[in-house]
Amino acid sequence: MQELLNIAINAGATNVGIAKVADMKFSSEFRTACAQNVCGKYGTCWMCPPDVGDIDDMIAEAKRYESIMVFQSIAQLEDSFDFEGMEDAAMKHNKITFTIAEKIRNTASSSTLGKALLTGGQMPLILGAGACHICNRCTKLDNIPCAHPKKAIPSLEVYGIAVSELAAVSGMKYINGVNTVTYFGGVMY
Repeated sequence: MQELLNIAINAGATNVGIAKVADMKFSSEFRTACAQNVCGKYGTCWMCPPDVGDIDDMIAEAKRYESIMVFQSIAQLEDSFDFEGMEDAAMKHNKITFTIAEKIRNTASSSTLGKALLTGGQMPLILGAGACHICNRCTKLDNIPCAHPKKAIPSLEVYGIAVSELAAVSGMKYINGVNTVTYFGGVMY
């Protein structure tokens, strides 16, 4: 799996680790938090609730995988109110996630790594941080089906994954110091 870890590091991830899905904690409570619409994406993105799918079905889907490669990006902020810095770090993390996804999708059926990642012939599940950012404007806002359903990237949380605990089981810190922001993503295989 070193080749998989290298894909994430070469894409710009700060840290990477591997965890067993059986060691992960899942909770449907994340949907309650989503419904409160703190991030402003509830009902505005196909990869966010309520449109992304039933939480119990999604947890069951995630549990069909054996392992997850977890990657994180850590960014320094000017201070704890540096929202512009947080947004910039989120955009950089999304680019890392897109790069990892593209590399994995391009090698999934043709390389030794790609074949190793397939779970019962199923493509790896690529998860990011927050709402999907493949499109500048989600087609959900215009009541049009997802423009890129094979490229869209849901979040770890939308699958009920407790990211703070995922960090621990993958050997990473969830909080990485004063005036930093940390984003996570994963590849389930």
